[in-house]
Amino acid sequence: MEPEVPHIPVIIHETALLDGARKILDNIRPQWSPENVEFKLFTDGITNKLVGCFHRTTEDAILIRIYGNKTDLLIDRTAETRNIKLLFSYGFAPCLYATFDNGLAYEYVAGVTLTPESVVNAAVWPLVARKMAQMHKVDCGKDIPRKPMLRKKFQQFLNLIPDKFSRPEIHERVKDEFLPVSKLRREVEQLCDVLENLGSPVVFAHNDLLLGNVIYTESAQKVTFIDYEYAAYNFQAFDIGNHFTEFAGIDEIDYSRYPSRDLQMQWLRVYLETFMHPQNVSDTDLERLYVQVNQFALASHLFWTVWALIQAEHSTIEFDFVQFAQIRHGEYLARKDSFLALSFEN
Repeated sequence: MEPEVPHIPVIIHETALLDGARKILDNIRPQWSPENVEFKLFTDGITNKLVGCFHRTTEDAILIRIYGNKTDLLIDRTAETRNIKLLFSYGFAPCLYATFDNGLAYEYVAGVTLTPESVVNAAVWPLVARKMAQMHKVDCGKDIPRKPMLRKKFQQFLNLIPDKFSRPEIHERVKDEFLPVSKLRREVEQLCDVLENLGSPVVFAHNDLLLGNVIYTESAQKVTFIDYEYAAYNFQAFDIGNHFTEFAGIDEIDYSRYPSRDLQMQWLRVYLETFMHPQNVSDTDLERLYVQVNQFALASHLFWTVWALIQAEHSTIEFDFVQFAQIRHGEYLARKDSFLALSFEN
């Protein structure tokens, strides 16, 4: 039996992150003397707050993640906890130490998050391709139906976009491009109708493999995926296509970094050689996956557009979510015709 992950009845307030972190440590690391603990606030996340807890005399280190405001509207936290435990048992996720009322405490993985420069490094991207292929072979058992999450999650998200945003300055910026929501809803339904007929396999997917969610440990030549908030059964090509769109970065998004056909074909071959048997990978398999991945990349752009509009209404994080939605939507419109024109022979 897996050891039970304790739940600590504590709420960590955004104005008192370190005080809250100390309360969590009192429960899960009572042997740590407070004077030997160093804290580090990580500022690159745009959904949650993250506090690193490091003990000066041991290599043991803990990350405490405080959920963003109203993110429970977007994320099934029970499923998230289950996913982390499941994937840890397969060697894909950090160890979960505890949950608390508005967050998680889990193992700190040494290494660096990927950047637009390192994600195309020939020493790094094959590690990501193989790790994703291995994760896509995870079987969650009979308790979790093997159904793709994409359309259902889209519908859930679309229902959370307000007809009128509570802040007038936000509403003014979004109303012409995104409202009424029925416009986005039609676009999503039409795209899902196309994508669901592509024959992409349904696998257990991360669904949010942005560069900050991949930790590269150079000394061990390995990568670790983190933040399984959206992990669920989904189309294989969505997970890969979503990762490719993230080559553009977050702070300064530049879609000229979207991987070229040549790099994609190399990446996809390495992926398929792990997902299938190496000798079974044909040029037809590669071409099919290439088309599927690029068409599902369109779904990624729409998905995070809708997500950002919800965040624009609720998030307290200092980030321009409206601009992010506009950039993702703009890239969707720019790529839509050329990506949907791609085809493959069965």
